[in-house]
Amino acid sequence: MATPKPQRSPQEIEDIILRKIFLVTLAGAPSPEADPRIVYLELTAAEVLSEGKELRLSRDLMERVLIDRLSGSFPNAEPPFQYLTGCYSRASDEGRKIGSMKDKSVKAEMEEVVRQAKKLAVSYCRIHLGNPEMFGGGVSKSNVSPLLPYVFGKVASTVEGFGSTSEGVKPPPGFIEEFFGDSDFDSLDPILKQLYEDLRGSVLKVSALGNFQQPLRALMLLVSFPMGAMSLVNHPWWIPKGAYLNGRVIEMTSILGPFFHVSALPDRTIFKSQPDVGEQCFSEASTRRPADLLSSFTTIKTVMNNLYTGLKEVLLSLLKNAETRDSVLEYLAEVINKNASRAHIQVDPMSCASSGMFVNLSAVMLQLCEPFIDRDLSKKDKIDPKYVFYSNRLDWRPLTALHASSEEVAEWINKGDTEKNTKSGERNEGQNRLLQSQEATSSGSGQSSGTERAKYPFICECFFMTARVLNLGLLKAFSDFKHLVQDISRYEDTLSTLKDMQGQAPSQQVDIEIARVEKEIELFSQEKLCYEAQILRDKDLIQWALSFYRLMVVWLVDMVGGFKMPLPSDCPKEFACMPEHFVEDTMELLIFASRIPKALDGFLLDDFMNFIIMFMASPQFVRNPYLRAKMVEVLNCWMPRRSGSSITASLFEGHQLSLQYLVRNLLKLYVDIEFTGSHTQFYDKFNIRHNIAELLEYLWQVPSHRNIWRQIAKEEEKGVYLNFLNFLINDSIYLLDESLNKILELKTLEAEMSNTTEWERRPAQERQERTRLFHSQENIIRIDMKLANEDVSLLAFTSEQITAPFLLPEMVERVASMLNYFLLQLVGPQRKSLSLKDPEKYEFRPKDLLKQIVQIYVHLARGDSGNIFPAAISKDGRSYNEQLFGAAAEVLRRIGEDGRVVREFLDLGAKAKVAATEAMDTEEVLGEIPEEFLDPIQYTLMKDPVILPSSRITVDRPVIQRHLLSDTVNILSTV
Repeated sequence: MATPKPQRSPQEIEDIILRKIFLVTLAGAPSPEADPRIVYLELTAAEVLSEGKELRLSRDLMERVLIDRLSGSFPNAEPPFQYLTGCYSRASDEGRKIGSMKDKSVKAEMEEVVRQAKKLAVSYCRIHLGNPEMFGGGVSKSNVSPLLPYVFGKVASTVEGFGSTSEGVKPPPGFIEEFFGDSDFDSLDPILKQLYEDLRGSVLKVSALGNFQQPLRALMLLVSFPMGAMSLVNHPWWIPKGAYLNGRVIEMTSILGPFFHVSALPDRTIFKSQPDVGEQCFSEASTRRPADLLSSFTTIKTVMNNLYTGLKEVLLSLLKNAETRDSVLEYLAEVINKNASRAHIQVDPMSCASSGMFVNLSAVMLQLCEPFIDRDLSKKDKIDPKYVFYSNRLDWRPLTALHASSEEVAEWINKGDTEKNTKSGERNEGQNRLLQSQEATSSGSGQSSGTERAKYPFICECFFMTARVLNLGLLKAFSDFKHLVQDISRYEDTLSTLKDMQGQAPSQQVDIEIARVEKEIELFSQEKLCYEAQILRDKDLIQWALSFYRLMVVWLVDMVGGFKMPLPSDCPKEFACMPEHFVEDTMELLIFASRIPKALDGFLLDDFMNFIIMFMASPQFVRNPYLRAKMVEVLNCWMPRRSGSSITASLFEGHQLSLQYLVRNLLKLYVDIEFTGSHTQFYDKFNIRHNIAELLEYLWQVPSHRNIWRQIAKEEEKGVYLNFLNFLINDSIYLLDESLNKILELKTLEAEMSNTTEWERRPAQERQERTRLFHSQENIIRIDMKLANEDVSLLAFTSEQITAPFLLPEMVERVASMLNYFLLQLVGPQRKSLSLKDPEKYEFRPKDLLKQIVQIYVHLARGDSGNIFPAAISKDGRSYNEQLFGAAAEVLRRIGEDGRVVREFLDLGAKAKVAATEAMDTEEVLGEIPEEFLDPIQYTLMKDPVILPSSRITVDRPVIQRHLLSDTVNILSTV
């Protein structure tokens, strides 16, 4: 019978476990077959014997043995850090073995031994990393913390993202948590600071295609520990300091800056990240298969969303910690304030952070806003408008307000400060809203300039910071993208011109220029596709932004009493002082999103529609006419192109405020935009009015809107509608006249270029200049003709049902002169000089134009119950010619115009001829009219004389009214 194996005592078991964990022995040198890493601590053994103790490892000797092992110099011994992590790992292994012990008391005792061994290993890891010189042979040649690979190993994903690598050492289970879970900040802080610097360096100048995901996950892990969060916000590079600090410096040197710089968007060469996204994904994109491009788009969208989510989690961890929350807000404020000049048209890349950083920050801020941009906007009351005035976290002073001047804003702030000081001792229900917000739960209690900062809830701070970040980030990127597309278009026009020149007169210089322009187009096209990949293709990002700006408009409208019309007679000060870019950014986003297929699908636009209708024609609330014009641009984007084919049709056709106020406000804005105060107002108004005219043409087709329109024309016959008609006629005359003159100039240039012999004799530079002029004239004609067609069309369809305003004494001669002038140009002696090889290319459709002009004549004749129109036609001494009516009728018959319209038009011509004869007869009867009976402006007989109040001069009422119609400032003086 076999002898039973003797039972080991707990002391023996403890000795065995600790020898395995620490790879040391006190009982003599290990045998050659043993693990070569095992060290014989001879001196320690001698000391133990001299103390009368057994040569066994125990809890009491554990730390002493560990110190001696780390301090000594032993062959084959591992470096301190690897040794200590190995100790922790071996302790974990031993702990698992202990789990199978049957003796519960011994098991509990050994578990405590292992726990202490692990704690000791972690503790000395911290000591070693904080003081690498303490233990001999422990100084790493690398500048990177030896802990970093273990952190990377801890966060290694089973499926690495694009551009990620699996570099890292898998740490023993529980090691990282125990290492950073300690509450001794002083011992952990230097280790964490080194790790943060290492992580920052690992993503510096890394693009969306590089390995940023592993460092990002490591950052997320570190800030999840309270000490990790504290260490980060106390790092000198959390918010870098210095006299030369600017936006770019923060981006490149702060700990978080390089993470936010990771992007697919282009940056200046000196700051460019690698791998180059444009070059790698989109070079020679026109020759790539659509599937390849789609794959690149998907990859970039995926990795950028991983970045957004990771950075949001980092900030969220810091924000949830009361001790680090204010530091996050300070960092965000510093980034915003130091990059305020990103809002400028020209951005200095040396002093401002990249577009990539700010688009990333925009996405992260929008995700932080997610809890309060819900469908019900239930937390909007926590957003206090006084934050703009009394929070000194952000600098609002340089921003233009919606209506108030900078002096008015300053006056209100000073008044508020006075009230605040007066009530500083009060703590009751009667305190004003500002003091309540100061008493509210704060997102931080930082000090500024020796005074207590007003405290606001996090929702309030997050809302305003997001608004500023979006202005400098996502919305700026929209603008950059738009300019990029325009640049590509200009370069393509230049390339076309150069190729034309090369075809006519080949030269090496033109070849070089063509190659240069083609290279620029390639680079710009790569950049354009990078923007498309990161922004346009990310529907979630666009939807988050739409939700945020929906909150913005609802919150702004609450200041004026909610979504209802008419607006209050006085603009509330809070609304008047809000930054103008809040509304401008909303409109820019809506315009941009409307041009991205399906970006608006499923999103309710009613609040935006209400906001636009309320403020588009309200200069007493939104002072800037260009901002109100941008609202029209939004509506223009939403306009259904075909009946029933658009999801936005209900906004126009079944929306209460739209049915009541849209036409009225469009007409008012059409008039208001005549005077914008800008030095370019004359040219700006045409594009703005073109958008309005397109909308009006669509609304005329909707019966409910057409009925309102007719009602307005009747009520405002001598008010806004008369002004609208006057400006419409002015624009029509100018645009058509300009177009026709430019056609003559174009034909002259065309003739020069077609004479090959003479053309080739000219110097190359002159040919280049004349070719550029030719293409420039083509563009001007195309634009002017398009605008003129729109205006004439508007006159044609409205005059069918609304004739009275056209036939007012102050308007009828103006209308008749315009029609006569157009008729002269289209069928007069000069018409053949306007023939073009490809008129459609220039939007020049003389037959359609003639039909519309004749329709206006006929519509007004039908509504002319007083028979004053024929006389007004014949009275026009500049363009009227009775033969033009016959010539026009001839053309109309050839192009198939309705016979009834042609007959009515000829009848009108006959009446005009009779009126001309009668006028001549009357003039003969009257003879020479005394000067006091003549109007001093037109020298015609006054029929309704009035005395002007200021000069006391007598004039004919219709003449002075017509004269003043184009001046809304002076029209108030009309008698």
